[in-house]
This record gives sequence, structure tokens and C-alpha cells, in this order.
Amino acid sequence: MATLHDPARAPASTAAPLVNAGGEPVSVVHVTAEYYPYARTGGLAEAVSGLANFQRAAGLSATAILPLYRTVRDEEPDLEPVGQPFMVPMGGRAEEARVFRAVGPVAGPQVFFVEHLDYFNRPGIYGENAVDYPDNARRFAFFALAAMTALPRLVPGPLLLHAHDWHTALAPLYLRTILRGERHARDATTVLSVHNPGYQGHFGPEVMPEIGLPWELYNWRQLEWYGKVNFLKGGLAFSDFVTTVSPTQALELRTPGGGFGLQEVFIALGERLVGVLNGIDQRTWSPDTDSQITAQYSAESMEGKRRCKAALQRSFGLPQRRRAPLFGMTGRMVTQKGLDLILGARELLETDSQFVFLGSGEKHYEQALVELATSAPNHIGVQLDFTDRLEHRLMAGADIFLMPSLYEPCGLTQMRAQRYGSPPVVRDVGGLRDTVDDGETGFSFGPYTSDAFQDTAFRALACFEDASKWQALMRRGMARDFSWERSVEMYLDVYRRALAYAASG
Repeated sequence: MATLHDPARAPASTAAPLVNAGGEPVSVVHVTAEYYPYARTGGLAEAVSGLANFQRAAGLSATAILPLYRTVRDEEPDLEPVGQPFMVPMGGRAEEARVFRAVGPVAGPQVFFVEHLDYFNRPGIYGENAVDYPDNARRFAFFALAAMTALPRLVPGPLLLHAHDWHTALAPLYLRTILRGERHARDATTVLSVHNPGYQGHFGPEVMPEIGLPWELYNWRQLEWYGKVNFLKGGLAFSDFVTTVSPTQALELRTPGGGFGLQEVFIALGERLVGVLNGIDQRTWSPDTDSQITAQYSAESMEGKRRCKAALQRSFGLPQRRRAPLFGMTGRMVTQKGLDLILGARELLETDSQFVFLGSGEKHYEQALVELATSAPNHIGVQLDFTDRLEHRLMAGADIFLMPSLYEPCGLTQMRAQRYGSPPVVRDVGGLRDTVDDGETGFSFGPYTSDAFQDTAFRALACFEDASKWQALMRRGMARDFSWERSVEMYLDVYRRALAYAASG
């Protein structure tokens, strides 16, 4: 597999090293369910790998640990074992784990994989055919405990554990409970990142003994949430610091509408909850160097973008109409992404514009999009099979990018779209608010209604018809700086605050 983020191409940082109160260098360990290019279902994989790679380029000791999924084993035959198998206590019985190491370039972060021959030797990461695996609580609890148990043999010295989303939220909890007698657990500092608060890991209380946790942790301050076990809540309760993926999202998490039932927990964190905007690799996502698009172009020379538009129209079976506005959307076709607003915008869909949709998701949305394309084959194209190459081509070929999300903690595609001169139409929430300037680099709206979305899309079309105004809008977006280097500096500040908090007892 090719590596998305090449740290050798990232400029070195002059940031001071990360050290603990005793002056010892601290190693950052990312524990995650997804990590590009090994395992990916959405933006989480690229966010974690991007951060880890650019941290490594900045001189930090950064490591990642994820499950050894079947897809990883099939596509990475050169994995090598690290040490001997070891036993992990789970629900009254011990289960065998083994750690493998990715054989890759020395410049990048070291990546480790935790093996369990049943839990992760399956076709999917979380489930199959849009249905979660029924034992996901046990699967990801095992992974978190196994990874935390193996830490001393994988990464020497003081550690800063950085867990990501509910799948690994039990990692800081295990360090502070089951493993609290181990030196590496006592000395570790913990940070938990909430990438998508809409997914929290809710399970029946009967999983408590299965995941090796005592019943006294099943209380309203720690793991209990409306009669269920909440993995994310448990992680929030036991982490030194918590981050989310944009400043606006950090504010929204503290509200009833944005906290998804955990707003009081987020409020209680106070200054220990920090919003840090994700970045993108602007060397990979740059139209003047992108080898995956039909023709390269820049803000100074746009001819290549016109060729990219024609190629995208061909790829989706649409007539090559240069003057027709071409809307594009890529990602998971799920409720969160605002598909209801698009499907309800009948006047917009009946204009002379063209639309292309790339990605799979909830079956009723897939079916609705396919039916639209069938009814208007000259105006609407749909491809459910997502590929990186086609995503790059959509970014380059679309005139206008659609991202009318119900909620969007950060989002990456709206940043890429601006870099490719495809101004986005977005809802004014989360990271979309932090990255898109209405009327300057894109178009935004507030109410979650088809009318509000449609009115804003028509604003974009009106601007598109004014060539000079549109060119200026495109160029402002292409000049935006969404680099990971800025995000890495902000995470360093969070890490130092977390280390100070942990040292204070």
C-alpha cells in the first residue's frame, strides 16, 4: 500500500521537544480503530495517520496501534511479529493476543497491529452489510486492553496515550483501573480525541463482566448512560485531556443539540476540552502536483480544471457540457451528510445543472440516488464504489462541492474542495464554520431544511454565472492554508497542558 502522508516531504518543525516534568522525552502513542492506508471507512483513518505522520516529521516520537484486521493481513504480507503471544483477561477467561509490526520506511511512525484470530479476522471493521457485529463491545474492549498491556514492550520510556473515538476510549480507563499497578500505566498521560460524537459505543449493562470491568464503574459519573454502558463516556471520565476536531465543535459539544446526551460531561471538563482543527496533507491534495487527476492546474492557470471537468463527466456517463454547472459530492451516503436536504431540493435538481455522487452508505440513500440518476441520466451520475483516484478526480472536476451536513465535527473534503477550486456549499456547523467563509471561499446556510440548502445552492449558481466573481472566489479558496503543521503545533500545546495536569495529581 502507498502511504498517504509522506513525512519525508513535510518540513521539519522547530518546536521544542515534548518532555515530562522530569525532563524525560515523552513518546506519543495513537491507539485507533482506523489508520490510513491500512484500515479506513471514513475521515478518522486519514485524520489519525495525518497527525501521526506530521508529528513524526516535527521530531516527535509518534507510534500507532490498531487491530490486525483481515484486510490488513491480506494486503500487508510483510508484517513481522513482535515478541511472544500474551494473554489478556476478558470476562473471567484469558484470551490470546499477539502484536505485529509494519515493515515500512523508517521516516514514518512505527505502526503496530494487535491480532486476535476471531475478533478481527472478519471481512469488516465494524460489521457487514450495514449491520454491526454483535460482539463489538468485546472486540474493541479486548483491543484496548491488549494494546495497553503490550505498551511497555513496544514503546520505551514515558508515554502519552492518544486514544481516538469510542472504539479506543476504554484504553485510558484500563490504564487507570485494571492496569493501575503497572509502572507504565501509572506514569502515562492520556488524551482522548472525539472525532464523531454521534457514535459513542452504547451497549447493554451485561457487557460489564465480559469486558473485565467491575460493577462499581457502572455509575452515572463513569460508564452508565441511561441504562447502558457508554464507552465514550468512560473514556471522558478517565482521560487527562479531551480534544475534538474543530473549535466550533468544542463549543457545540457543550450544548443539548451538539452533545448527543453527553453535554453535561463535556461542560464538566472545562478547560480540559479543546478544539483543534484537523489538517490535510497539502502535498497530496494539491491540483498542481496531483498525479491522480486528468490534468494538473493551479490558481494561475486553470485550463487543466476544464479538462478535469470533462473527464469527470465522462466517468459518470454525463454529456460533456462545459457551461453546465457541475455539482459534486463524495463521502458516506448517510443521514449525517445531509442527503435528505439534497433529495428534497427538487427545484435545484430540475435545473440544467449536473450532479455527481461518489460513495456508499445507507441503503435507502443509495437506492434514492440511483433512482434519480436513472430518471435523469443526462444530469445525474452516481458511483457507489468509492476509490481514492475517483475522489481526487471529483475534487478536480466539480465546479461546486456539496456538504450540507446535519453535523460535521471537522470534515476534510470541504478543505480539499477549496484547494481544488471547487467552492463548497456547506451548513454552518462544526468544522464547516471554521473552514468555509460564506461568500469568500464558499457558501453556507444555517437551518437544516431543504429550502435553506436550495437557496444557498442557487446563490452559488448565481455567482458561477459571473465569471470574474467566480474566479476570484476559486482563487481565494485555493490559497487557504489547511496544513497539518499548524495542527501539530496546537496538539503539542494540548499535550504539554495534559502532561502538566497529570503531574499535578
